Amino acid sequence: MTYSVIGILAILIHLIINHDIIRKKKQNMEVWEQRYRWFLYVVIAYHVTDALWGILYEQKMIAAVYLDTTVYFATMAVSVLLWTMFVVTYLEGEGRFKEIISMAGWVFFLFQMLVVVINFIMPVLFSFDENGTYHAWFLRYALFTAQVLMFLMTSGYTMVITKGSQGTTRRRNLMICLFGVAMISAICLQLFFPLLPLYSMGYLLGCCVIHTFVVEGEKVEYLRALEESLGREALQEKQLGAYRKMAFTDPLTGVKSKRAFKDNSEAYDRRIREGFLEFAVGVFDLNDLKKINDIRGHEAGDESIIAACRLVCKIFAHSPVYRVGGDEFVAIIEGTDYENRHNLMREFQTQVDENAKEGRVIVAGGLSDYDPVKDATIADVFKRADENMYARKSELKQRNPVAV
Repeated sequence: MTYSVIGILAILIHLIINHDIIRKKKQNMEVWEQRYRWFLYVVIAYHVTDALWGILYEQKMIAAVYLDTTVYFATMAVSVLLWTMFVVTYLEGEGRFKEIISMAGWVFFLFQMLVVVINFIMPVLFSFDENGTYHAWFLRYALFTAQVLMFLMTSGYTMVITKGSQGTTRRRNLMICLFGVAMISAICLQLFFPLLPLYSMGYLLGCCVIHTFVVEGEKVEYLRALEESLGREALQEKQLGAYRKMAFTDPLTGVKSKRAFKDNSEAYDRRIREGFLEFAVGVFDLNDLKKINDIRGHEAGDESIIAACRLVCKIFAHSPVYRVGGDEFVAIIEGTDYENRHNLMREFQTQVDENAKEGRVIVAGGLSDYDPVKDATIADVFKRADENMYARKSELKQRNPVAV
């Protein structure tokens, strides 16, 4: 029973420290993680056979312990093969050395499985006498020697790959090499002390090293890279927001730009197609901007544009206002402004009439409601509002010739 304690303890430790990689969904795993998980499954299976061996051997259950020992050597063969596959996959090396390592892993696996099968016919690996005493045969030593060579090859391959690396990558690779050293030490001791669970202890120690320095190291590296990526995305999103704000804001007046009006028009068209919308469009145009620019200069013209924009924004305070041309503005009127649209338009025209008397900016405005019977797009509403604006513009010019 004392022999079995190490195997039972090893199983518990593996399940505790590797629960994340054991339970991780396959689609979220890299190839090296999948191969390491399969390696862990077989190592745990090996520990199960090793723990059972101690119990069955003490009870002198010859048939059961013979079968368990056979499975013991079979899982050992599979574990060495899977370790080789994991190392080759994780290191991502190229060249003939990689091919040799992979081929050697399969040759070793097939050789050990063949020996296990032959042992059923004649004792070449192990046997039990009538008293239930375990006896090791010559091929047992040959198999352990072959395993030492396999771990030497994987460790040597790791050192070759590690030669050109540095930092955390180098440290993780060296831990893989250390795993091979731990297993070589355990196997050499097991050769001389066949009734001690030294091989099991080697796997336990080696897997703890891999978990701590390789699996967890990769996780930290992934989280750091993810954090950096999210930081870059946040910066790009911020920059994109700034660019979008610049593109969608008129630099002279600070209201929404022509591009913003185009984008929002598409959104309104979608809402029109969906059949639930209530809005009006107001179109406004500054009178005689060209004359102001020609006589008083473009700076005065810009001031007039800004003043016209302020007037529209003041009256239609709850509606988005867009500058869609040099001296042309559009307001999309909804909500409380829509409910009071006619009063607001009269207020706007009254203010313009007062401006005309006092020599301030004169702005023509036209309003049109969305009609679900007539209008398929916001452009249809805009067209009527624009026509109403030009009618008002003509009226204002006749009544108030500009004085600059």
